[in-house]
Formats: sequence, C-alpha cells, structure tokens
Amino acid sequence: MNDFMCRKFLLVRNWFPDRLINGKYHFNGDNIFKEYCTSNSCDGDLEKINAGCLFLFDSFFKDASVFKNHNNINIADYIIIWLSYMLNLKKNVEGITNIQHFYGTSINSDNRYKNTITGIPGHDNYKDLIDKKKELMDIPNEKMSKLYNLFKILCDIYTNFDDNNPDCAKYIQNANQFVKTYQELNGDSNNTDSSLYRKILYNLSIDYGNFKTKCKEIPSLLDTKTEQTSAQISEDTSSSSSITSKLFIVLSIFGAIAFFLGISYKYSLFGFRKRFQKQKLREKLKNVKKRMNQ
Repeated sequence: MNDFMCRKFLLVRNWFPDRLINGKYHFNGDNIFKEYCTSNSCDGDLEKINAGCLFLFDSFFKDASVFKNHNNINIADYIIIWLSYMLNLKKNVEGITNIQHFYGTSINSDNRYKNTITGIPGHDNYKDLIDKKKELMDIPNEKMSKLYNLFKILCDIYTNFDDNNPDCAKYIQNANQFVKTYQELNGDSNNTDSSLYRKILYNLSIDYGNFKTKCKEIPSLLDTKTEQTSAQISEDTSSSSSITSKLFIVLSIFGAIAFFLGISYKYSLFGFRKRFQKQKLREKLKNVKKRMNQ
C-alpha cells in the first residue's frame, strides 16, 4: 500500500460515492468514467460500477510501467473488495448474488476484461486477475463491509499523511478504529473464511505496521489478549520441549542400562557354557585314565 494507490481509490470515491443517494448509485459528474461507459453514458447501476471497476484496473495494470513502479499484485484484492462492497449496497436479486450477476453480465461478457496485459507474470488479462482471486467474492456481506472499511481507514491515513510535516496525533483516532476492526475480524473464533481472506488481513497488518514506523504513537495491532495468547503458546512450547527433553534422557538411560545388561548376560551365559564344557572334558579324561589303569 502507498499514497499513489490510495489516491486512485480516493478519486473513484469522490466521483462515485461508496453509498447510495436516494437509494441509487450516483456519479458526481462522469468525466473520469465517460470512456468506460456505453455511448459515453452510464445510465444503469451495473454500468456505473463496471466503469469504476475498469478505471481502477486500467490505473494499476494497463500500463506495464505503472505496475513495475508500484509492483503490488495485492491491489487486485483491494479492487475486488471495492467491487463487492459497491455491489452489496443493494439487496441481492433472488436466486443469485449481485456479484455473481455482475460477473456473468460484465466481467465474463465485456471484452475489455479480456484484453491482453503485459508485464504482470502469470496474468494475461483483468479477468485472469479476478478469476485467481474469485474466492474473495464468497465472503459474507457483513465481513466484506468490515474488510472494505478497514482498507478505507488505512488508505485515508496514507493519503492524508505528510512526510514533510508529520503530525501523528491526527491519525490516532483512525488508527484506534483500524485496530479495533482488525482485531474483531482476525480474532473471530467462528471464522471459516478462505485463506485468501486471511492473507488480505495479513497484508493490511503489514501495511499498518509500515505506517507505524513513521508514527510510533499509533497503537499496536497486538492487544493484551493476543500477547497473552502468544506468550502462552511460547510457554507451552518451551514446557513441552523441556518435558520431551527430560523424557528422552530418561529413556536413553534405561536403554543404555538394558543394552549393557544384555551384553553382560550374553557374556555371562557364554562363560557359563565354557565352564560347563571344561568340566565335561575333565570327567571324560578321568574316565579314560581309569580304564587305562585297569
């Protein structure tokens, strides 16, 4: 995450608000989206969302040099999060989710998602980028909203930060909100979402940590409970290692004793056999002498 990326999302948000106005999607003018609309006019809801989605993909992936300078494939995750959030502002049509409907009518049908892109290893076009992260679309609406808000909060912090005049106190409130939402999502015991969902949370935590290096005053993502849990895991691991080590030593001692006892028994038995054989030989010699003397 960086200032360049966040400013693009902010630009979309300013021209295409992430809320409904009188129950409808609304463009604050359509200058930046006009080229993405059919006949330069986006009249329908899906057309508006499609225009915003294509604008974001073009901003980061159309020009190979842009991707090279801001080498971050995770931006595709954030575009899909934005897309899902915008589609979820309206209720799903019965029998199909809004994202499934959009995928079928726009992503799968609009050739602009299939135009060849270069400079992005392993990806041929926008549809390919989306398909490899398609499991994100299955995240429940409630969690998707929180994930989008988490991304939005952090992007606002990055966008407003001035490296030349850092006033970190301005960001503490937003940082507290980010930490609270992050811990809620990350610590959900009922969370059975995809590994990609977890990966996004991890990436957001890294982005937050990178900003914290500039503003040490903002809170850490680790709360007391998390620290205790980590400490407990460490303690349990240490205790388990200690017990295992001691058990290994005891078993080794017993093993060594058994080994030497086995050798001792073997040689004792061998010695006994030799003595028995010598005794038998002596008796035979005595018998031979007796016969000779008779």
